[in-house]
Amino acid sequence: MRNVNWDNVSEATSLPGPEPGGYIIKIVRVEDEEKKEYLRIEYDFAEGDLKNYHKRMWEQFHNFWGGVFIRSYKEKALPFFKAFKTAVETSNPGFVFNNDPASLVGKYLGIVLAEEEYRSPSTGEIKRRLYVDQCRSGQAIRAGDFKVPDLKRLKKTEAEAASSAGAFMDLADDDGELPF
Repeated sequence: MRNVNWDNVSEATSLPGPEPGGYIIKIVRVEDEEKKEYLRIEYDFAEGDLKNYHKRMWEQFHNFWGGVFIRSYKEKALPFFKAFKTAVETSNPGFVFNNDPASLVGKYLGIVLAEEEYRSPSTGEIKRRLYVDQCRSGQAIRAGDFKVPDLKRLKKTEAEAASSAGAFMDLADDDGELPF
């Protein structure tokens, strides 16, 4: 190991993070994945206690930007993209999106964060993460005009369902008689 002067290193601290709910964000970076027909949008919180949360995380954990969501512009997703476009335009008076992804940088938007379960690829453990469920106008978020979806539970496979039920299953119509 290289020689480190530990007096010059600050200990990592955990930052209180976002929870499911409505937030005002600022778009900080946009990548257009033309072959896959989607925009990869990086954002940070623009108001409240979480303002600049992802920037602080970046500074603490270098090379990790946690605020990311995707908006597809494939033919079948165009109505959803239009809802995103309308929310950005409504949140930024005078702004008109003219199919230039770079023009979204610096724009404000309302989002609704929801929570979902996922299986950790390294441990197989079921964990939870936040995702952007809806894009709304900033005005709608401030007015509380949104609904946070319930936790999106991971679907169990038949094998998992059987193993979680245990070796013996309770039969509701069991009369106590053995079938042989």
